[in-house]
Amino acid sequence: MGSGAAGRLEPVPAATTPGRATFLELFFDLVYVFALTRISARAFEDLTQEPGRENGWGTVTGGGKTLLLLLALWAVWQGTAWTTSRYDPYRVPLQTVVITALVCSMVMGVAIPRAFSDTALMFAVAYVVAQVTRPVILSIALGPHPYRRLKVRMAVVFAVSGVFWISGAMLTTNMQVVFWTTALVIEYLAGRCGWPVPGLGRSTISKWEIAGEHLAERYQQFFLVALGETILVAGFAYSRGPYETGHAWAFALALATSIMLWRIYVQRAGRILGEAVTKARHPATIGRSAADTHLVMVVGLAATAIGYELIIEHPLERIPGSWLALVLGGPALFLAGRSRLEYEVFARVSPSRWVALLALAVSAVPLLFLPGVVATTVGVLVLGAVTIADARRARGAPPEPAAPPF
Repeated sequence: MGSGAAGRLEPVPAATTPGRATFLELFFDLVYVFALTRISARAFEDLTQEPGRENGWGTVTGGGKTLLLLLALWAVWQGTAWTTSRYDPYRVPLQTVVITALVCSMVMGVAIPRAFSDTALMFAVAYVVAQVTRPVILSIALGPHPYRRLKVRMAVVFAVSGVFWISGAMLTTNMQVVFWTTALVIEYLAGRCGWPVPGLGRSTISKWEIAGEHLAERYQQFFLVALGETILVAGFAYSRGPYETGHAWAFALALATSIMLWRIYVQRAGRILGEAVTKARHPATIGRSAADTHLVMVVGLAATAIGYELIIEHPLERIPGSWLALVLGGPALFLAGRSRLEYEVFARVSPSRWVALLALAVSAVPLLFLPGVVATTVGVLVLGAVTIADARRARGAPPEPAAPPF
């Protein structure tokens, strides 16, 4: 990608060798370290602050609302990452898009703890501004380029969904959830269908030009951001004390879990995702699929981080089912997403992934009658077994090349 700032904005050719992520993109990611910690803090508060909440319907509704906020954050990040992977990120219009998304994401992060009460409008306006300004800026910068019609269609869709976001912020909590969910569904379906707008047509994603390696690198970097958030949550929880044996064990197991999650991700599909995207006949298709895959893994990491905090604070207590769902469900979601990533890169899934998922499911019932730190131990052992299986399969064999099924 070039560094010139003059001339009309052009999509990067599919064969272009991309540059690394810019400092501005990495700076943008730092905002998400903060935003993800607010997601974890909000979920932790839902599970612990209100008496009886941990076993009630409130746990389900609270978790659903937190997931809704996480999906909104992901939508802004993903839209920005796709933009910098399709156009030169050193150009002024692209930098304007990234800076706008950075500011809006920070505002959203600040609003997360009370996003369904006092700061609902703050969250909604920041989200709509981030999503609408991106296609508007690009449609102006592209001039008469054929891609301009796509940006106009995207702006129309986000303007329509924005009505639901802002209107919902001024309604009761239940209606707010309905309106915001409707907005996300509209955006997701529009993206899947090529952003159709009556009178303006639609597009086919397989024909989009992207710098595939750059996009893959951005997914890898966001995974590291989410993984780093698990470290932060564990550290903050343990630093509050007390520093007794049970708490120390829970903290050590949390760190071990994060290390296992990192190892499983990079061995080997996560490391060569860029190669798989490059080899694919339609890089944009595998890019979109990898977006969904990384979303599943990020949700799993967020749930795991919440589980860390719960167990570090209550290591020797029997934990309710909703807490156990996070302690075991977080790693299980990660493994499910990682299995899909393996299929996207190699067109196969290792049996160890399915065995690990089954082991986590089977262990759930007896763990309801044991201290929380035991559940964390089981999670570490299962992830450790997957790590060992990966290492044994790779030992003595040449590095496996990417063979995407797309």
